[in-house]
Amino acid sequence: MEDRGFEPNIVAYNTILDCLCKNGLLKEALDVFSEVKVKGPRPDIFTYTCLIHGMCNLGRQDGATRLLNEMVDNNISLNIVTYYILIDALCKEETISKAVEIVDTMRKQGIEPDVVTYSTLVDAHCKEGMVSEAEDFVDAMIKLGIEPDVVTHTALINGHCLQNEMDKARRVFNLMIEKGCAPDIVTYNTMINGYCKGKRLDEAMELFHEISRKGPILDIFIYNTLMQGMFQLGRASAACELFRKMLASGLVPDRVTCLILLDGLCKTGHIEEASNLFQAMQNSGLELDIVPYNILIDGLCKAGHIEVAKELFHQLSDNGLKPSVCTYRVMINGLCKTGLPDEAYRLFGIMGDDDCLADSYSYNVMIWGFLRNNYTSKATQLLTEMVSKGFSADIFTATLFIDLIVHSNKSILL
Repeated sequence: MEDRGFEPNIVAYNTILDCLCKNGLLKEALDVFSEVKVKGPRPDIFTYTCLIHGMCNLGRQDGATRLLNEMVDNNISLNIVTYYILIDALCKEETISKAVEIVDTMRKQGIEPDVVTYSTLVDAHCKEGMVSEAEDFVDAMIKLGIEPDVVTHTALINGHCLQNEMDKARRVFNLMIEKGCAPDIVTYNTMINGYCKGKRLDEAMELFHEISRKGPILDIFIYNTLMQGMFQLGRASAACELFRKMLASGLVPDRVTCLILLDGLCKTGHIEEASNLFQAMQNSGLELDIVPYNILIDGLCKAGHIEVAKELFHQLSDNGLKPSVCTYRVMINGLCKTGLPDEAYRLFGIMGDDDCLADSYSYNVMIWGFLRNNYTSKATQLLTEMVSKGFSADIFTATLFIDLIVHSNKSILL
């Protein structure tokens, strides 16, 4: 008997397509799809859904849309999952109008959006600042008998928070509770973050205490947000007290926590505490990158501890790190403010050795330093060099030069 071999059915093809798409091998998946269409069997909804998902994961929403239209043309019955994959991807790519078009197509096919689909549209519109349009979708949901859930409400709250409309955000927050929809930790995080950004720390703390009494388990994000808000208002002691409470609750500080504390302590003038924290970070085995060094070096320079800042700067290479452009800016500015423009200029000159090309801000900082220290000729030469490289003097640099011209009657071409 002749061995005719095994002819794979659509289930076998779908298994292969699913595996290829999940591993990002879209070209290979499309080759298999072409083979299916030539040899048979007929592709089904799972075949197309795999490919649409794979395309969306790689940012090829246009191709995914074409496949969706092909399904409609071939009378392949679609379900809400296939539509949602594309709608979600379009929203994430900030092509909201196309997402709305897909929803309209979906309705024409007799498939009504569910709460997940609506929540995705509400969230996308809110993140783009289109809160009014988001509210229209919420109203449409309710008219269709679809009750907004915690995700829908949280998305709308976030939209108001992003617009600094905290009173409106609070009304949505209260309304969801009245409807029996309990806020989750994301909702509380969103509200507290909004209050902190609006410098309404007391209201943020009220919510914090509310969670502590009856809400979901507090997470590190809430502590980080509140500590940052406290530091921004100059409440360093309150931020440190909250940090101690966080430790007592059993939460382990993450990198963000440490950077918030370090930056906050430096900016509020608590340099000794910041230095101790930095040392603790080093001793903890936490792998430090250039960011915490930049924060502490900046704090030391602004506090007038230029020698300690220089020592920390020179420790970078010992720890396997290279200064960034930001590190050089901070050190150059600190040296200039301390009356060491020549030393600052030497640093400025070796930036390229660390693959740090001087940018507009670096030039302006160096020029400010020369002018502060009455190095008028060098400042003018550096200004000419900066302009020749396509950079511009900022308002402060220009003002210093104008002031120099007015008081010395010198003619300097800006």
